[in-house]
Amino acid sequence: MMRRTLLLVLLALLVYGSYWYFFSDRNADIPKPRGYFRIDLPEKKYELHQFSCPIQFDIPLYSHVELFKEHISVDSCWFNIFFPGQNARLHCTYMPVGKNLGELLRDSYGFAAKHEMKASALKRTMINDSTNHVYGIVYDIEGDAASQLQFFLTDSVNHFLRGSLYFYNTPNTDSIAPVLSFLREDVMHITNSIHWK
Repeated sequence: MMRRTLLLVLLALLVYGSYWYFFSDRNADIPKPRGYFRIDLPEKKYELHQFSCPIQFDIPLYSHVELFKEHISVDSCWFNIFFPGQNARLHCTYMPVGKNLGELLRDSYGFAAKHEMKASALKRTMINDSTNHVYGIVYDIEGDAASQLQFFLTDSVNHFLRGSLYFYNTPNTDSIAPVLSFLREDVMHITNSIHWK
């Protein structure tokens, strides 16, 4: 009896296997997980850039500066550092410091805090270079915020520079993470290479 049952089970498996092998659709679409494009990032190389404002710092060779001539005056200077290969812009504003340092700092904190609603975390990196008189904060804004990286730099007496990085696509944290990390290194290079004039 046991032998007969085993033989029937094997026969049933053989019939089912043959049917599946000969009559099943082998070209059926199988769902694949969501993927992202491969991102090739350029080699890090920098050159010193002299701005029309009283500052200078290294910018990456794979970027270029966009000046807003209508916003260059004695009391301010606006420019972008455009990264065409990464579809991003670092929006920068230079302001001279007088009695307005408190207001400039409040504005910088406020601009970073506005992105906190969409952010999952807000990390601060303090910049304290007493040799070159460069002080400030770099804000890493995690999550799907419009700007994931902002900073301000000042000498606390005469100069103030604020910047915020924007990508010109949907702010999807997973897809822009490698590029954001890459451009964060450039922002940190700016903080290390800036000189006030």
